[in-house]
Amino acid sequence: MSHCHGCSVKIDIPEGARRIVLAGNPNAGKSVFFNYLTGMYVDVSNYPGTTLEISYGRWEKDVVVDTPGVYGISSFNDEERVARDVILTADVVINVVNAVYLERDLFLTQQIIDTGVPVLVALNMVDEATKQGIQVDHQLLSQLLGVPVIPTVAVQKQGLEEVKQQLSQARRGHTDGHLQQELDKLINRVGSRGEALLILEGDAAVAERHGLQPLDQREAIYLQRRQRVNRIVGQVLKETSKATSFANSLSRMMIKPLTGIPILLVALYAMYQIIGIFVAGTVVGITEETIMIGHYEPAVRSLVGSIISEDSILGTILIGEFGVLTMTFTYVLGLLMPLVVGFYFFLSLFEDSGYLPRLATLVDRVLTGIGLNGRAVIPLILGLGCVTMATITTRLLGSERERRIAIFLLGLAIPCSAQLGVIAGMLAAVGPAFVALYALVILAVLVVVGTLMNALLPGQSSNLLIDLPPLRFPRLNNVLTKTGIKSYQFLKEAFPLFALGALLISVFQVTGILTFLQNALAPLTVGWLGLPKEAATAFIMGVVRRDFGAAGLADMTLTPIQVVVSLTTITLFVPCIASVLVMFKERTKKEAAIMWLSTWVIAFLIGGMVAKLSQWLGVSTPFEVVSVIGAVWTLAALTILLVRFTKKTPLSDSSKSGGVA
Repeated sequence: MSHCHGCSVKIDIPEGARRIVLAGNPNAGKSVFFNYLTGMYVDVSNYPGTTLEISYGRWEKDVVVDTPGVYGISSFNDEERVARDVILTADVVINVVNAVYLERDLFLTQQIIDTGVPVLVALNMVDEATKQGIQVDHQLLSQLLGVPVIPTVAVQKQGLEEVKQQLSQARRGHTDGHLQQELDKLINRVGSRGEALLILEGDAAVAERHGLQPLDQREAIYLQRRQRVNRIVGQVLKETSKATSFANSLSRMMIKPLTGIPILLVALYAMYQIIGIFVAGTVVGITEETIMIGHYEPAVRSLVGSIISEDSILGTILIGEFGVLTMTFTYVLGLLMPLVVGFYFFLSLFEDSGYLPRLATLVDRVLTGIGLNGRAVIPLILGLGCVTMATITTRLLGSERERRIAIFLLGLAIPCSAQLGVIAGMLAAVGPAFVALYALVILAVLVVVGTLMNALLPGQSSNLLIDLPPLRFPRLNNVLTKTGIKSYQFLKEAFPLFALGALLISVFQVTGILTFLQNALAPLTVGWLGLPKEAATAFIMGVVRRDFGAAGLADMTLTPIQVVVSLTTITLFVPCIASVLVMFKERTKKEAAIMWLSTWVIAFLIGGMVAKLSQWLGVSTPFEVVSVIGAVWTLAALTILLVRFTKKTPLSDSSKSGGVA
């Protein structure tokens, strides 16, 4: 077992094998190259000292290592530190460059070349560049850089085989003469051209490895590199058309509030119609009622019942109302799986089309009001898939303050895909007015809690700096692959937790604990929330998984307002066990405990307020439902105004959104 010197990630490198490293800017398409080269033989390791993961796999006898998307290799953030250390240990670097953003991407290319590592450039997305009237002379670019340049369209697998064939031709490229002289002076002292470069650029971490002081030539080197890249781009790039394509026009419409909000509403309406109506109604009707309840459960009860009595303790645990072999399989495969697949299909469509970063740009100014910036929309949307995964992705946010706000809001007000699917199915049966009541109550909680945290926590939001990749038609193969992988990950995670939850509830049932808890929680569930006593079971199950609790509510007979109250409470209720564990991992134990306990209080407080307002104002007509919505948002507005009046918030300073690359 050998390992990356400097990067400290243990990777098995066979004797005589090369370490091939993939490097590039965000959204350049590295993952497609990585998957093409490694296939399914992929391992993941945490980079020591960070929360980042490094993917690596085999190609023939060589090892391919992926790096985070970065704009440079230095010590500005964890991503750059990881990319720097892995690249400096490479035998060959495949630098994936986006042809649409050539001027931006070549800065990293030239920096990697300056380290002295053999490089091959994959000039990716040349089809997108052509559509936008951009042509790149890749042969001239190869001459100017001094390394092979292969034009590719990775998603169509064009040029990927040539990249494989040309890997042996990777070589050191051209470096500016003055920089070369400076490197020659230092290289004998550190023994590595790459580390000599980074010491010249003022990288303190690399300088410390050699007992040296970092030099202060970064600004001069960066300026010289930028000028060199600009000259190269001026020679190799030709704009063939000034015409604005439909994709460019649509892209601009997506990020302007006047047109972007209607586009977002159309996308959300399409999701609701397909997931909330078609999947939750028709598809789940077949998978849950016809297949699982109609055929699977009778078969498994008959089989197990022939061995042990269904009324026995073991029979109740295995095939009873909350049986491990009955409820677990019915809920996961019959109810949740179709809904999860539907949600991940839409999420993959948004990712593959390039819509997600445009959505981030659209909502940037809104999110600054709750202490975040537009980049936070990515974990918030991912939270609609899996809050646990989304909590981990809050690492991409620019400050501890933003991570703290985002993690709490994810745990509080963002339902995961499985829970959202059940919610959509239940709301589809109660009418648009009650759907609006549920959605606007959750939104009000999100805004008020975010505003309070923005006011109470020190600091302010960082500016938004994000790439807008080309807008394109999603590729069905990519979308189905992503959907399949994410759905399988959900299935792998959900089954053991649901089985644990079913076992727990069944044990509670046969021991009488369930009845005791239902009675103990009756003042809350019946008196405060106005729900049946049995709703306590759903909340108990929700501690294991929130979607488990939501699925428990789906089996109950509730009035429309009880549906809204119960779903509001279960949405704001504590995150599932997996999310709580990640929360404790990402934050301090004290902070995570406060967040966890706060969700209990807020969930029952808001659920009860909606129930009482509905009793006082009545909800027999859509107009009366609107009056409840008005009352909720009036209280929310008064709270926000009070916060801003009593404590100066950083909102006015932080509302200036950053640039968009």
